Formats: sequence, structure tokens, C-alpha cells
Amino acid sequence: MAITLSNFVPLTSKTLILVMVLVVGVIVNGSEARPNNNNNNRPKAFFVFGDSLVDSGNNNYLATTARADAPPYGIDYPTRRPTGRFSNGYNIPDLISQRIGSPESPLPYLSPELNGQRLLVGANFASAGIGILNDTGIQFVNIIRMYQQLEYFREYQRRVSGVIGATGTKALVNQALVLITVGGNDFVNNYYLVPYSARSRQYPLPQYVKYLISEYQKLLQRLYDLGARRVLVTGTGPLGCVPSELAQRGRNGQCATDLQRAASLFNPQLESMLQQLNRKLGRDVFIAVNTAQMHNNFVSNPAQFGFVTSKVACCGQGPYNGIGLCTPLSNLCPNRNLYAFWDAFHPSEKANRLIVEEIVSGSTTYMKPMNLSTILALDATT
Repeated sequence: MAITLSNFVPLTSKTLILVMVLVVGVIVNGSEARPNNNNNNRPKAFFVFGDSLVDSGNNNYLATTARADAPPYGIDYPTRRPTGRFSNGYNIPDLISQRIGSPESPLPYLSPELNGQRLLVGANFASAGIGILNDTGIQFVNIIRMYQQLEYFREYQRRVSGVIGATGTKALVNQALVLITVGGNDFVNNYYLVPYSARSRQYPLPQYVKYLISEYQKLLQRLYDLGARRVLVTGTGPLGCVPSELAQRGRNGQCATDLQRAASLFNPQLESMLQQLNRKLGRDVFIAVNTAQMHNNFVSNPAQFGFVTSKVACCGQGPYNGIGLCTPLSNLCPNRNLYAFWDAFHPSEKANRLIVEEIVSGSTTYMKPMNLSTILALDATT
């Protein structure tokens, strides 16, 4: 009905106050019903799955020996304190977070600080010691195996729905970046953990690798079903060349041949499986990250990258500092930037930076079918 002078009724002061209250109520309630879910000004959410290479502290909250919560871990982190990262400083998820413009790294999912608006940054579900298989890392007892990490991801989405609604949550997850790093422990802490291990008696190595790839495909399909649409999938590094394996299995400083063979079988089959999955899905969801080649660059020619050694760990004891854990009583190098490996298994922060540089801008030798810069450019237009 049009408003004219003939149907206009003067308002008393009491009526006017009532109308103002109702209008304000409509505005407030409307804003609550329609939260600002505009993602245009917010960096991508970032989700991390996997093992100790990408664990940012979930194991701190678990009764397990697979922990990095004591010095000198974190000696080069901004706080100079251990955080649960298996690094002297930043790990790969931290450095990727910085490159995608995130205000902070995704918190460990078990952190009590992960709530409210911080949920929208993403979450890190990784747990040191885990593998593709549920029986990998059984010696560590309380760790978050892959099936549980994916269940936590589902739980996370329910929690976020309470903050931005179901539609906003679906968009946040679909538009997110995901990193998954798993597989190395299935060799180091399973197949080759002890002589004549249960898995090595069950499968010859080529058949074991095929089994791992088939199980990994199921995990990645589940990740897709949970909404992931941009997933960086790393292969294993040169497993036989880490200080631990040089100390225990290598001969005269040479990489352990059995573990090198395992990596050489696993990585190409992983890349092939990712290509098949993408063809099946009709889109480039899964990005193969050739971390084996990235590692091999500085393992084979450390001086080219400013390292004095790629054999001796900065922190540890025994041959190559490769025996046992990094502890306050371990040998500790004075300059971590000169060492490719921080401890017996994990790269130094500087090595992690070299790896992330290739993830961001590397050629198809390192990133197939595209690098992270290309992903960000493509997704910015959609």
C-alpha cells in the first residue's frame, strides 16, 4: 500500500519508541541469521594431515613417546621454546601458511585454543609416528591414526557449522588448501622396523608398496568425500639417506639401499595413483609433490644450498648424530642453517624452506600438475 497523507497516522512518542525497538530488533536478528560468510577477504583455510614431518603439536596432548616438547626442539622458533614441531624452528605447514597469507599457522586440532574465529584459519590433524596403515607406529601407542584424523576433520566441520553455518562451512572447506604427508613411517616404523617384521613376512616389498598405494587411495577418496578440493600430496623423501638410517643401515656413509628401493617404488606409484584419481574425478584435486627430488637435491649436493653436511644431524648422538632422540643431553650444532637435517629423521628449518620454495614455484619436475602459485592464481579467479 502506498503511503499518502490521507492514510498517515501521527505517531505518539510511546508508539515511536516501540517502532524503533522493533526496527533495531529486526536489524540485529537479521545480522545474526545471516552471518558475514564472505570469504573474499579471508585467506584460504588450511588443513594438514599426516605424520611428524607436519605435526605441529597434537602429540603434546597425548600419552605417547612420539613427542617433540622438550629442548632443544624449537630453539629457532620465534618463542625459542619447543612447540611439538619436530624441527629447530618452523615446519612445512608454518611456511606454507605464510605463503598463502594466513594470519597464523593452523593450530593442532587437540589444542584448547582452537575455537571461535580461529577455527576459520583451519586445523592441523597430523600426529607423529602414524602411517597409512593402522598398525604402523604401534610402538608409540597413543597417536592419531589416519582414520581418526579424518574423523576429526568431520568433527571439525560440525564445530565450524556452529560458527558460520553449514553453507559457509562447505564453502570454507571446498575452497581450502590441504596438505597430507604420510607413508614414510610405513617403511621405517613398520616394514623395516625389525628384521622379519610381520609385514615383511606377509608381503615382498613390491606387493607391500602396492598394498600401501591401494590403502592410501581409500584415504584420499575419503578426504575428497569430506569436501577437500585442493590437496597437496607429498611423496616420501630419500628414506635411506636420513642420519638414522645412515647410522643403522648404511655402509661407509652410503644411503641404506633397502629403504632407498622402497622409496623408489612408492613415489612413482603414488604419482600415478593421484593422476588416476584426478581423471576419475574430472578435476585436478590431488597435486603430486615430489619431495624425494626436493630432498635429493641437497642430499646429493649440500654445498650448493649452503649446507656443510646432509649426513650428520644437527641434534643427536652416535654415528651421524643418528642414534636415539634429540634431547637436552644430545650433541647440538651451533648453526642450524648449515645442516640439512635437524635430528635423526627430520629436515632443518632451512631445508624445509627449500622444500616449500619448490612447492610454491617449482616446475613440473617437482609439482604435478601445477605448483602452489598456480593453484592460488586459478582459485583467485573462481
